[in-house]
Amino acid sequence: MNKGKFISLEGGEGSGKSSAIACIESWLQEQGIAYLMTREPGGTPLAEEIRDLVLKPRQETVSDMTELLMMYAARAQHLSEKIIPALQQGLWVISDRFIDSSYVYQGIARGGQISTLDQLTQWVVGDHQPDSTLLLDVSVEVGMQRVGLRQGADRLDQESIGFHEKVRQGFLDRAKAEPERIKVINAELAIEQVHEQIVEQLHQLNQAWVKGV
Repeated sequence: MNKGKFISLEGGEGSGKSSAIACIESWLQEQGIAYLMTREPGGTPLAEEIRDLVLKPRQETVSDMTELLMMYAARAQHLSEKIIPALQQGLWVISDRFIDSSYVYQGIARGGQISTLDQLTQWVVGDHQPDSTLLLDVSVEVGMQRVGLRQGADRLDQESIGFHEKVRQGFLDRAKAEPERIKVINAELAIEQVHEQIVEQLHQLNQAWVKGV
């Protein structure tokens, strides 16, 4: 049995990840591939509780280090309870966000030390990096327009435009640094064209998986 493939989905606020996830799930079902859909922070009961702590709007200022450590605590639980067992069983794992979000949100956008993130990633994630990351890219203007149409904005949605600009650029910089893993999807196009880009990447990944690569 081949080990499953691990795909993470990234993007700024309003980038259309929900629609992309639906597209991926439909494709996996068409291909007859067993899979696990999950998300970060979250994915297990404990990690979902941490998610609520991270995203809930509050009057108290949440320190950058507190936010960072909560994210990695949730990730440790997520990996041990869900991601690693699923991959070992041969399932494809699709996670709505993973380590790139930590580097971008808690690192680049908040001015955190990348060396600290590197150390935490080595401790918590180790060799369990995504095989492929699909980065849904939209301008901050478009993303914020989309966020304005949905209900229940969370604490990160409410950050400044400058913060979201750093997030977008941070993701693009990571894609430039790791082009083999991180594939940029133009998510401002019509939804059919966005889905075509996603499916193309999935086909390439599937071909490698069938060959045992």
